[in-house]
Amino acid sequence: MNTIKRLGYCVLFTSAISCAVADSEHRFEHGHERHDDKFSIALIGDLPYSQAQEPEFVNLMADLDKAKVDFIVHDGDFKGGSVPCDDDLYQLRLKQFNDSKHPFFYVFGDNEWTDCHRAAAGGYNPFERLSYLRSLFSPYDHSSMGKKHLPLDRQSPEFPENIRWNRGGVLFVGLHVPGSNNGLTTRADFKANAQQEYEQRNAANLQWLQESFALAAEQHAAGIMLFIQANMWDFIPAANLTGYEDFIVALAAETKAFGKPVVLVNGDSHYFRIDKPLPSALPSQVKDKDFPFIMPWESTAPRLHNFTRVETFGNPNSHWVKATIDSKTPSVFSFEEHIVEKNLAP
Repeated sequence: MNTIKRLGYCVLFTSAISCAVADSEHRFEHGHERHDDKFSIALIGDLPYSQAQEPEFVNLMADLDKAKVDFIVHDGDFKGGSVPCDDDLYQLRLKQFNDSKHPFFYVFGDNEWTDCHRAAAGGYNPFERLSYLRSLFSPYDHSSMGKKHLPLDRQSPEFPENIRWNRGGVLFVGLHVPGSNNGLTTRADFKANAQQEYEQRNAANLQWLQESFALAAEQHAAGIMLFIQANMWDFIPAANLTGYEDFIVALAAETKAFGKPVVLVNGDSHYFRIDKPLPSALPSQVKDKDFPFIMPWESTAPRLHNFTRVETFGNPNSHWVKATIDSKTPSVFSFEEHIVEKNLAP
């Protein structure tokens, strides 16, 4: 493992950050312990994507087993979009996640259900695959995967994949916000079902988001880290990504009201980056004539300086991001990219 560089959240935007550390009286739900020491976690996603990448994933997990991290989060897409969505593969991923020496958390991606309608992926009914995912990866219990477990809370039996847990004065929240326009991009004969599924899940996501920010405020949390799969700011005009607008608007409002550091971790684009895309143009404001000047970094809108987006590595780069959390520092979060030497291209 080779650490290339350290990217501190507050180093990038020191003059603009004004955030309070958590006070001495944390209150945690679900019997969670308080942890005062600085700790680190690992962030991965969008892998493995193919049979050729399976050995790289083994290398990655071996690297993580040796790492000094408290837990690992996979932010979705544990297979390629054109890889068959068969039960055996899903069961393999469950075993690999549970074989982790560290507690392991996972949020759903589009390749695991939304895109299973593709002929190359087996032409599955995506909603049947979603039900299978929930039964396999999100049974209605209160524990992470991995050989060591951490307690967590799930939203409901209907949406067990929406999770949250406390650690070190910070609230961690997983939400089911996948790519493919939040599940709306699908085969013509699934359009009506996709719209209905989206409306129900979107309402649940908004409720979970709002409740989580309220809980963080009640607990006097030093910060919040959110995990989703989708890159909601991948503004390609032809994609018409309006399925994220409700979530973006709510996220901006909650982040501004919270006032302390908020980090959103996502995958989807397979491009490691740390940036500040809130607020920027909503998908409905993006017009073909604006291309290519409609990406977040082209927006002239002021940014919420207490919000940072971290996008994880992904296919073809089988590496990981280390996040260090220290609630005693104003920035709370800092990040390092970790390169798995065995996975470097020759």
